[in-house]
Amino acid sequence: MALGLVRHILNLASKSWRDQDGRTWLEHAPAITLLPLTGHQREPRPITWAKQRALLPLLPAHLARMALFKLNTGVRDDVVCSLRWEWEIRVPELGVSVFEVPREHVKGRRRSRVLVCNSVAQSILESVQGQHKEFVFVWRRERVKRLDKEPVMVYQPVRAMNNTAWQNARKKAGQGDLHVHDLRHTVGMRLREAGVPEGTIADILWHSKQTMTQHYSVAQIVEIHAAPEKVKEDSGRWNRSLAMLKREQREGLGGATPPKVPQERKTG
Repeated sequence: MALGLVRHILNLASKSWRDQDGRTWLEHAPAITLLPLTGHQREPRPITWAKQRALLPLLPAHLARMALFKLNTGVRDDVVCSLRWEWEIRVPELGVSVFEVPREHVKGRRRSRVLVCNSVAQSILESVQGQHKEFVFVWRRERVKRLDKEPVMVYQPVRAMNNTAWQNARKKAGQGDLHVHDLRHTVGMRLREAGVPEGTIADILWHSKQTMTQHYSVAQIVEIHAAPEKVKEDSGRWNRSLAMLKREQREGLGGATPPKVPQERKTG
């Protein structure tokens, strides 16, 4: 990541940034080759419903809301932290909200994206309505004594979900290596388990597609809204990923195995 940043700065200095005479800062940018990360990057680790139920109660209330919102929308944690009320658009046909997230807050910054809420995400929005005039997700230190007095601080935006509270909660839940981004992978896995088409999953997770339109129609929003509704609660599906099954086997969790499908015997 550091080399990638250095290479980006050097390219800007050789192509975009100029001095008072109009000359670029560098004639040529030094060539920096980045080695592939294959075999070194951490594999995604979606969580089960049981692990979700174990983790959320251990998080502070504001962080638990953010995690649950992420588990029902699939958006990146930086988008959750930066979500603003001014981006909200009401959809009367569904009775829910969508957010048009400006491209500055979207990975790649190529275009704005639409965040569609299911009923769980919508209920979270309603629970925090009025806390802050600008940011959707905020926090403050609440009083533990003299509860009749005014709060000791005003609501403030949450700068990052991967904070000390998150790290302490995942440790208590026995999920010490759980990343906030794993919640996003969890949404993708659950949508596939629910039989949601890949194109709709791509729309929800903001994966780049050549056929993606910049402006969503109401019909598209209805389709995208219906998909997360299928994964808002535990349906008892056992179609976990192979990676999850391997981890459970290593950890000795002894998760229930799916029933074997009997094979038809050939006769004659």
